[in-house]
Amino acid sequence: MQAPQSNPALLSPFHVAFPVHDLALAREFYGTTLGCPEGRSSPEWIDFNFYGHQIVAHLAPQEVSPAALNAVDGKNVPVRHMGIVLPMAQWEDMAARLKAQGIRFVIEPYTRFKGEPGEQATMFFLDPSGNAIEVKAFADISMLFAK
Repeated sequence: MQAPQSNPALLSPFHVAFPVHDLALAREFYGTTLGCPEGRSSPEWIDFNFYGHQIVAHLAPQEVSPAALNAVDGKNVPVRHMGIVLPMAQWEDMAARLKAQGIRFVIEPYTRFKGEPGEQATMFFLDPSGNAIEVKAFADISMLFAK
């Protein structure tokens, strides 16, 4: 069975759950640093609106571990990560805002695959529990799945 092809203008929100070692730190990072509105919560988890997608920080310190790394475009990319694709202007604004906030990047904001199909701006950083987040942008969004 082939996966359905979606229309980017009609994308369904995704849902991803991930472990954190401290919910207060997760609330501060996702809510304040990244500006994600908080949804429902309990003493064990917090929902966040991540650009229209539902991400859920679950208190599970025993599950928190660093991601393995793979080489991509000469950089060590965390294998296990989540992220968002933003319009280029919004990506540039976020990169500037995170730099101003003193976020330590795993991979500093830059453009990878220059001049190739899939050329993209990208940055990687970690939440307080070490979960890797990638934020990327394409000058031409039709290149998202380019080969």
